[in-house]
Amino acid sequence: MKSGGKWEEYTIERLFSIQTPKKKFNANKLTFNGNYPYVARGSNNNGIKGYIDEDELYLNPGNTISFGQDTATMFYQENAYFTGDKIKIFSLRHGELNSRIAVFLISAMKKSFSTFSWGSSSFNENVLNKVKINIPTFNNVPAYNYMVKYIEELEAAHIEELEAYLLVSGLADSRTRGLADSRTRGLADSRTRGLADSRTRGLISYELTPQEYNAIELLNSNNLMWGTYNLKKLFGPAIRGKRLKNADRIPGSLPFVTAGEGNEGISAFISNDVVVFPENTITIDMFGSAKYRNYEYGADDHVAVVHTEFFDRNAVIFITASIHKSSCTGKFNYGRNFYAKDADELMVSLPSKDNNPDYSFMETLILAVHKLVIKDVVQYTDKKLVAYRQITSEKVV
Repeated sequence: MKSGGKWEEYTIERLFSIQTPKKKFNANKLTFNGNYPYVARGSNNNGIKGYIDEDELYLNPGNTISFGQDTATMFYQENAYFTGDKIKIFSLRHGELNSRIAVFLISAMKKSFSTFSWGSSSFNENVLNKVKINIPTFNNVPAYNYMVKYIEELEAAHIEELEAYLLVSGLADSRTRGLADSRTRGLADSRTRGLADSRTRGLISYELTPQEYNAIELLNSNNLMWGTYNLKKLFGPAIRGKRLKNADRIPGSLPFVTAGEGNEGISAFISNDVVVFPENTITIDMFGSAKYRNYEYGADDHVAVVHTEFFDRNAVIFITASIHKSSCTGKFNYGRNFYAKDADELMVSLPSKDNNPDYSFMETLILAVHKLVIKDVVQYTDKKLVAYRQITSEKVV
């Protein structure tokens, strides 16, 4: 480190005080329509399963890190929150935690935890306290200012690439797509050069078409027709993957899907001679968690594959969400696994027209959602670019 600091090895207990939640709330007994985050052990949405209202006496403090004991999922929680079972609370012993310090420390911790096996016994409090991580220090104390600056610069670098991607990707509408491509083709490599200038900013459109707008309005109304359909009757029998032990996996390029939320359930990239499932299909793991796959992959025996490859991609994304809502209800766990036969019996709720699934509506709706999300990303990027320019201008001075 140029400032005279150095990297040192710290135990978790030297950095953090580990607490047990004040009260553990069972997700199956909660109503998710409140104001406070309910943090569980999942890997999505910062671990937040939903929002609830319970006695504020049992809120865990904000500016802490939530740690899932049997999954090693960890997230910075800015605000006070409730939790479920097998969650630990990490509070910084000295100084005040913020999002950038947390991102840095979580990255270091994930590297240390990557060699642990999956299971709650690996992550009991005594074991957690003794785990060692490498962090930058200055004058024998953690260099928190360095961590903040490092993450700020890293964010700025990613924002550069994101802005370039938005300009060269196919996110323009049909009226401007060719113009946007021809005038921004070289921007991906040049990073921020001309990223938001007047020559390019007006070329990208995120406006909804009338059909997309109407789809959003219909979804928000009480007039959308829904039907309940059997998954097997719609897409044929689900196929169960085949077990491939860790020791037998040969490194390669094929994603191998297993049960779990981390890395979208991809546990390895292999070159073994296994069944290759087609892209544009859906997987449901042993816990009932459904995921859309836009790539070819292999799967183990804790995964059921739903064959949707001949349907429109956006419609399949909608169907994935509907399946997840029906299958991931807490019913399936280590003791009661979800298998292909459960997929064949699953009933899902889908938009309906003439007593059949309205795949066209699903496609249009997801296209609209994509545009709305991208619009939010662009607005977020613009704000971050302002912060980035402040950082770079300060360096010049």
